[in-house]
Amino acid sequence: MKAGVVVFPGSNCDRDLADSFQRFGASVQLIWHKESSLPSGLDIIGVPGGFSFGDYLRCGAIAANSPICRSLITFGESGGYILGICNGFQILTETGLLPGALIQNNGLKFLGKTVDLRVETTDSVFTYRYRKNQLIAVPIAHHEGNYTVAEDDLAVLRDQDRVAFSYSNNPNGSVDDIAGILSSNRRILGMMPHPERAVDALTGVPDCQPFFAGLVAGLLSD
Repeated sequence: MKAGVVVFPGSNCDRDLADSFQRFGASVQLIWHKESSLPSGLDIIGVPGGFSFGDYLRCGAIAANSPICRSLITFGESGGYILGICNGFQILTETGLLPGALIQNNGLKFLGKTVDLRVETTDSVFTYRYRKNQLIAVPIAHHEGNYTVAEDDLAVLRDQDRVAFSYSNNPNGSVDDIAGILSSNRRILGMMPHPERAVDALTGVPDCQPFFAGLVAGLLSD
């Protein structure tokens, strides 16, 4: 399985995400944001966390207009798999690949801690190795993690079983406790918590080992 990880000025989780893919058997290529085309043969693209372009204007807004994002949009619209984490989730909403927006946390403070997520659906390559309603511990690190979406779009997300994860104890004010959502074809996942920080018991919690192991295995067999 071949993964690409996009790198923007201000990305700081790109290496962690690449390591998580590699740990479970994927080959990884880092992709600089000024590239106008993607490497051939990619099975999935990771859009990592961090503070792309210093979070100026809106988080992810400048990054979403980088040259590589035109190819990212084409990749996603043609059925490619994409994983956007934290700032990557913000970028995916700015490109229109996912609905909604991420705004300032309710408390107007940066949050950095481990929280419990509830697995809302197992009907995706990202979540199928969990049980529905299973609680997993995953770190968060964000200031603009408050997910908001129009009521009509929220109804569609719920009706189509596209909420992937929700917060057990909402830390930031996200509507309906949403922590991660899927695209309509279920091949794009955006989530605010950091699964790449939850794969090694030596550095925290290992609850996202099934996330990456299942993702690599699932794409190998796709």
